[in-house]
Amino acid sequence: MITRTLNQIAAMSDATLSDPAAGNKQISGVSIDTRQIQNDQLFIPLPGTNTDGHQFVEKAYQSGAGAAFWKKDIPDPPDNVPLLFVDDPLLAMQNLARSYREELGVTIIGITGSNGKTTTKDMIAQVLSGTYKVQKTAGNYNSQQGLPLTLLSLEESTEIMVLEMGMSALGQIEKLSYIAKPDIAVITNIGESHLEELGSRENIATAKFEITKGLKPNGLFLFDGDEPLLLEKVQNLTYPFSKKAIGMEKNSSLYPESILVNENGTTFRANILPDITIKLPVLGLHNVKNALFAIAIANYMNVPDRTIQQQLESLRITKMRLETHQGQNGSLIINDAYNASPTSMRAAISLVDQLSNFTNKILVLGDMLELGSKEAVFHKEIGHYIAQYEIQYVFTYGDLAEDIAEGVMERNNKIIVKSFSDKKEITEELSSLLDEQTAVLLKASRGMKLEEILEGIIV
Repeated sequence: MITRTLNQIAAMSDATLSDPAAGNKQISGVSIDTRQIQNDQLFIPLPGTNTDGHQFVEKAYQSGAGAAFWKKDIPDPPDNVPLLFVDDPLLAMQNLARSYREELGVTIIGITGSNGKTTTKDMIAQVLSGTYKVQKTAGNYNSQQGLPLTLLSLEESTEIMVLEMGMSALGQIEKLSYIAKPDIAVITNIGESHLEELGSRENIATAKFEITKGLKPNGLFLFDGDEPLLLEKVQNLTYPFSKKAIGMEKNSSLYPESILVNENGTTFRANILPDITIKLPVLGLHNVKNALFAIAIANYMNVPDRTIQQQLESLRITKMRLETHQGQNGSLIINDAYNASPTSMRAAISLVDQLSNFTNKILVLGDMLELGSKEAVFHKEIGHYIAQYEIQYVFTYGDLAEDIAEGVMERNNKIIVKSFSDKKEITEELSSLLDEQTAVLLKASRGMKLEEILEGIIV
């Protein structure tokens, strides 16, 4: 974590120290939450929905804080404690993070995309950690607040930091990119998440492409080579950094040469590692592409081929992302309930179809949120997509997901379709169907909390 004197922090964040005599006092780490404050940390008072962090500055000192930012136009700052006066605490924190990143010799890998950011982050960190000291974004600390906090948590001995960059509007990733100044930038894909805010996939692609704004001139840009919107942007503009397309087809720089999916994971080879067979302990073709991003970066960072293989084969990813469980009566339960968009929904459904060892396949699907004015159309299209596969049951949960059910029934009258408004009823229905030939997928947006079904059907 950042360890600097107050004089140094003032210079790095464009702040004015209230008491010059306290300039040599050392600060270790930062916090925005008085409930988690540690001794000698810098407290950063940020505005919240209902309260302002300035109300808690004195409490922060009582809990051990060594100093705090204070917005210049907020009256009545506390006396007899060291304060750093700033125009805007969030901007000051971002400036501090940018300055700290510039002082360290760390390599920054920035990742954005509509789907797969967290899994790709986990894979990249895993592959590189066999050769380098690596840190990565904790949880979903990928926002205007979260990314600076992540940078400020960097240990000075860390060699590589893997950062997620999230957004909900144009301009946000550009700002994060200028703060982090990545050496390597990744766009995993362009999906439909944030359509409600941005209006079109074209605008989403523009927003994601902002990650290149702060990319170092001698850096590396990796992007989804199967996405026409990104290919168009890359082809129409000239950049000082190198570029590589990562995709499932041979027109990309890096692509898979063979893939086998079963309930134990996914086996594949990459064209740049022709003599290495990788057995990923996670499911899905989309995870092959995520792994290809990690392979490309590891190869660029001179990680030995066998180390890449060994690290990927011992991968552990963040929970509720195609997480497999043993279900009742020997069944397979796939918990992918962390979030959902049309792109990730189709990928998960395709995965279930590829599980050839199971003859009874059940999809439990909930609402996909934040899709804007076309949300009903997107849900019905998922139903149409399901109808082409050998799926035995589709259970839906939520008002929007009823359009999935309708879409299935429009195209396929062999699939048994039921809509529910009570998760307990879904659990009871599933329990009567589970056996060793059954695979169940749980998939919905985070707000639907579909994982609550899990405890009633696993052993």
